[in-house]
Amino acid sequence: MKWENRVTKLLGIDFPIIQGGLAYLAYADLAAAVSNAGGLGQITAMSLPDAAHLREEIKKVKTMTDKPFGVNFAIGQHGRPFEHMVEVAVEENVPVVSVTGGNPKPVLDMVKDHDIKKLALVAARRQAEKAEELGADAVMVVGQEGGGHLGRGDIGTLVLTPQVIDHVSIPVIASGGIVDGRGLMASLALGAEGIEMGTRFIATKECIDAHQTYKQALLDADENATVVIKRSIGAPARALKNSWTEEILNIEKLEQGYDSLKDFISGEANKSYIHQGNETKGFGWAGQGAARIHDIPTVEELIKSMIAEAENIRRKWAQ
Repeated sequence: MKWENRVTKLLGIDFPIIQGGLAYLAYADLAAAVSNAGGLGQITAMSLPDAAHLREEIKKVKTMTDKPFGVNFAIGQHGRPFEHMVEVAVEENVPVVSVTGGNPKPVLDMVKDHDIKKLALVAARRQAEKAEELGADAVMVVGQEGGGHLGRGDIGTLVLTPQVIDHVSIPVIASGGIVDGRGLMASLALGAEGIEMGTRFIATKECIDAHQTYKQALLDADENATVVIKRSIGAPARALKNSWTEEILNIEKLEQGYDSLKDFISGEANKSYIHQGNETKGFGWAGQGAARIHDIPTVEELIKSMIAEAENIRRKWAQ
């Protein structure tokens, strides 16, 4: 089966599979493994303490793969300046940048005169149209099944993906609830030209910063294992259900605003769970696709199995 399309040609990859930004998890080992397996791996820039650490991580990836990779900029979530981080990506000639969590214009403007491919994550049709106007080369469309930060509407991937495809001319990459070859083929059937996966890549051997407790929770998850937090402050995000997220939801019912929530939804609380496995002191992002995760393979094994499953589906469709 030929996998070449506008996304693979744009990004210089073998398969139209993109690894999500994954705050505090997407570093060189994971990014290089995804790229070496034929997808597009990414480093999460804004989880790093400063520009020097980003430069170091980029250089490390370059020693581990000669394939294209990306740097993800999750802007707007923490209010941190990001311009100096983007400058490093430009100076290091990274092949791809992606923008999530905010208005992509500042980042797209900074890289537009360089040979860097530009991706923007969107959660609504209008956002996709605007990203195209701003110069994005492709948009990643996340439905409400996804893990981490979502759009304010409760629109699923199955509906949102073709809606966006019908209103933009640039390639569309589907995201949210996709973990296997069936999800890949479903996305292509909707008209997408690739997929982005986040949660599935956490449950891999090369996601070395994810604690075993976190990975086991993904293996144990069913379709009811996640919950959306932070709706009350206009920033809905999907996480694994545990006692910590239950407390967050209880606080949100009181409608006391960000100040009452900030310690519970902080990066430190996130890291306490995902890095140290402290189940009663933090939380971990996860999409509904966690219900479909049953093993912890290497990235290469995962992508090979996805492609084999997808090609088997294609053969059945041809009968």
